[in-house]
Amino acid sequence: MPMTWEQKLAQELPALGHRNWIVVADSAFPLQISPGIEVIVSGEDHFAVLEKVLKAIEASKHLRPRISLDKELNFVTEDLAPGIDACREKLKEMLKGREAAPVLHANLIARLNGVGRTFRVLMIKTNLALPYTSVFMELDCGYWPGESEAKMREQMKVAAPPPAAKKNPPQAKKKKPGTK
Repeated sequence: MPMTWEQKLAQELPALGHRNWIVVADSAFPLQISPGIEVIVSGEDHFAVLEKVLKAIEASKHLRPRISLDKELNFVTEDLAPGIDACREKLKEMLKGREAAPVLHANLIARLNGVGRTFRVLMIKTNLALPYTSVFMELDCGYWPGESEAKMREQMKVAAPPPAAKKNPPQAKKKKPGTK
Protein backbone atom coordinates (compact mmCIF):
# COMPACT_ATOMS: atom_id res chain seq x y z
CA MET A 1 0.00 0.00 0.00
CA PRO A 2 1.47 3.38 -0.98
CA MET A 3 2.39 5.87 1.70
CA THR A 4 -0.01 8.79 2.30
CA TRP A 5 1.30 12.33 2.12
CA GLU A 6 0.91 12.60 5.91
CA GLN A 7 3.03 9.49 6.41
CA LYS A 8 5.65 10.83 3.98
CA LEU A 9 5.75 14.17 5.83
CA ALA A 10 6.08 12.40 9.20
CA GLN A 11 8.87 10.21 7.80
CA GLU A 12 10.87 13.09 6.27
CA LEU A 13 10.34 15.89 8.79
CA PRO A 14 12.92 14.63 11.32
CA ALA A 15 15.58 14.54 8.58
CA LEU A 16 14.78 17.98 7.13
CA GLY A 17 16.70 21.03 8.26
CA HIS A 18 17.60 24.55 7.27
CA ARG A 19 17.72 25.08 3.50
CA ASN A 20 15.12 22.37 2.88
CA TRP A 21 11.67 23.42 1.67
CA ILE A 22 8.09 22.25 1.99
CA VAL A 23 5.57 23.59 -0.51
CA VAL A 24 1.82 23.27 -0.26
CA ALA A 25 0.93 23.76 -3.91
CA ASP A 26 -2.21 24.39 -5.90
CA SER A 27 -3.26 21.73 -8.40
CA ALA A 28 -1.67 23.40 -11.44
CA PHE A 29 1.79 23.92 -9.94
CA PRO A 30 4.33 22.61 -12.48
CA LEU A 31 6.13 19.33 -11.98
CA GLN A 32 9.81 20.19 -11.61
CA ILE A 33 12.61 17.75 -12.37
CA SER A 34 15.45 18.85 -10.09
CA PRO A 35 16.66 15.70 -8.33
CA GLY A 36 15.88 16.92 -4.80
CA ILE A 37 12.25 17.82 -5.48
CA GLU A 38 9.66 15.20 -4.59
CA VAL A 39 6.05 15.87 -5.54
CA ILE A 40 3.19 14.17 -3.75
CA VAL A 41 -0.35 14.59 -5.05
CA SER A 42 -2.59 14.69 -1.98
CA GLY A 43 -5.92 15.15 -3.74
CA GLU A 44 -7.03 16.95 -0.60
CA ASP A 45 -8.23 20.40 0.41
CA HIS A 46 -5.49 23.03 0.24
CA PHE A 47 -6.25 24.51 3.64
CA ALA A 48 -6.53 21.16 5.42
CA VAL A 49 -3.11 20.18 4.03
CA LEU A 50 -1.60 23.56 4.95
CA GLU A 51 -2.95 23.31 8.49
CA LYS A 52 -1.48 19.83 8.99
CA VAL A 53 1.90 20.86 7.55
CA LEU A 54 2.12 23.99 9.72
CA LYS A 55 1.20 22.00 12.84
CA ALA A 56 3.80 19.34 12.04
CA ILE A 57 6.54 21.96 11.57
CA GLU A 58 5.52 23.76 14.76
CA ALA A 59 5.59 20.47 16.70
CA SER A 60 9.18 19.87 15.63
CA LYS A 61 11.74 21.58 17.84
CA HIS A 62 14.39 21.78 15.17
CA LEU A 63 12.49 23.67 12.45
CA ARG A 64 10.65 26.90 11.77
CA PRO A 65 9.25 28.00 8.41
CA ARG A 66 10.14 31.15 6.50
CA ILE A 67 7.02 31.59 4.41
CA SER A 68 6.69 33.08 0.95
CA LEU A 69 3.58 33.60 -1.13
CA ASP A 70 3.28 34.45 -4.79
CA LYS A 71 3.35 38.22 -5.14
CA GLU A 72 0.83 37.88 -7.96
CA LEU A 73 -1.82 36.66 -5.49
CA ASN A 74 -2.40 40.25 -4.36
CA PHE A 75 -3.27 41.26 -7.94
CA VAL A 76 -5.65 38.45 -8.89
CA THR A 77 -9.20 39.80 -8.74
CA GLU A 78 -12.48 38.03 -8.08
CA ASP A 79 -13.70 38.71 -11.63
CA LEU A 80 -10.62 36.92 -13.03
CA ALA A 81 -10.69 34.01 -10.57
CA PRO A 82 -13.98 33.55 -8.71
CA GLY A 83 -13.30 32.45 -5.14
CA ILE A 84 -9.90 34.16 -4.90
CA ASP A 85 -11.06 36.74 -2.32
CA ALA A 86 -12.27 34.03 0.08
CA CYS A 87 -9.07 32.05 -0.56
CA ARG A 88 -6.89 35.09 0.17
CA GLU A 89 -8.80 35.72 3.42
CA LYS A 90 -8.45 32.08 4.49
CA LEU A 91 -4.69 32.19 3.81
CA LYS A 92 -4.39 35.43 5.76
CA GLU A 93 -6.28 33.86 8.67
CA MET A 94 -4.17 30.68 8.65
CA LEU A 95 -0.89 32.57 8.45
CA LYS A 96 -1.85 35.15 11.11
CA GLY A 97 1.11 35.87 13.37
CA ARG A 98 3.57 34.59 10.77
CA GLU A 99 5.52 36.71 8.35
CA ALA A 100 4.79 35.83 4.72
CA ALA A 101 7.01 37.51 2.13
CA PRO A 102 5.52 38.25 -1.31
CA VAL A 103 7.85 36.95 -4.06
CA LEU A 104 7.30 36.76 -7.82
CA HIS A 105 6.11 33.30 -8.87
CA ALA A 106 8.88 32.89 -11.47
CA ASN A 107 11.50 33.70 -8.83
CA LEU A 108 10.09 31.09 -6.44
CA ILE A 109 10.10 28.43 -9.18
CA ALA A 110 13.70 29.32 -10.03
CA ARG A 111 14.70 29.15 -6.34
CA LEU A 112 13.08 25.72 -5.96
CA ASN A 113 14.89 24.51 -9.06
CA GLY A 114 18.23 25.70 -7.68
CA VAL A 115 17.59 24.39 -4.18
CA GLY A 116 16.43 21.04 -5.56
CA ARG A 117 19.86 20.43 -7.07
CA THR A 118 21.45 20.20 -3.63
CA PHE A 119 18.74 20.07 -0.98
CA ARG A 120 15.41 18.33 -0.40
CA VAL A 121 12.13 19.96 -1.42
CA LEU A 122 8.91 18.23 -0.46
CA MET A 123 5.99 19.49 -2.55
CA ILE A 124 2.47 18.50 -1.58
CA LYS A 125 -0.05 19.28 -4.32
CA THR A 126 -3.64 19.92 -3.30
CA ASN A 127 -6.92 20.05 -5.19
CA LEU A 128 -7.15 23.87 -5.12
CA ALA A 129 -7.80 25.31 -8.57
CA LEU A 130 -7.03 28.98 -8.02
CA PRO A 131 -3.90 30.70 -9.35
CA TYR A 132 -0.92 31.84 -7.27
CA THR A 133 -2.15 30.22 -4.04
CA SER A 134 0.81 27.96 -3.24
CA VAL A 135 2.53 28.39 0.13
CA PHE A 136 6.32 28.10 0.09
CA MET A 137 8.10 27.26 3.34
CA GLU A 138 11.85 27.49 3.42
CA LEU A 139 12.84 25.68 6.57
CA ASP A 140 15.17 27.29 9.03
CA CYS A 141 16.71 26.18 12.29
CA GLY A 142 14.11 26.23 15.04
CA TYR A 143 16.52 26.54 17.95
CA TRP A 144 18.95 29.09 16.47
CA PRO A 145 17.29 32.39 15.52
CA GLY A 146 18.52 34.40 12.54
CA GLU A 147 19.42 37.29 14.83
CA SER A 148 21.83 35.06 16.76
CA GLU A 149 23.41 33.87 13.51
CA ALA A 150 23.85 37.46 12.26
CA LYS A 151 25.36 38.57 15.58
CA MET A 152 27.79 35.63 15.61
CA ARG A 153 28.86 36.38 12.01
CA GLU A 154 29.53 40.02 12.90
CA GLN A 155 31.63 38.93 15.88
CA MET A 156 33.59 36.61 13.61
CA LYS A 157 34.50 39.51 11.32
CA VAL A 158 36.08 41.58 14.08
CA ALA A 159 37.33 38.96 16.52
CA ALA A 160 40.76 37.46 16.81
CA PRO A 161 41.04 33.76 15.99
CA PRO A 162 39.49 31.55 18.66
CA PRO A 163 41.86 30.29 21.40
CA ALA A 164 42.10 26.81 19.88
CA ALA A 165 43.45 28.28 16.65
CA LYS A 166 46.10 30.27 18.54
CA LYS A 167 47.38 27.23 20.47
CA ASN A 168 48.07 25.06 17.45
CA PRO A 169 49.09 27.24 14.50
CA PRO A 170 49.93 25.35 11.31
CA GLN A 171 53.60 24.44 11.22
CA ALA A 172 55.67 25.20 8.16
CA LYS A 173 57.39 22.11 6.87
CA LYS A 174 61.13 22.24 7.29
CA LYS A 175 63.07 21.49 4.17
CA LYS A 176 65.76 18.90 4.30
CA PRO A 177 69.21 20.21 3.48
CA GLY A 178 70.01 19.79 -0.19
CA THR A 179 66.35 19.76 -1.39
CA LYS A 180 64.64 22.43 -3.39
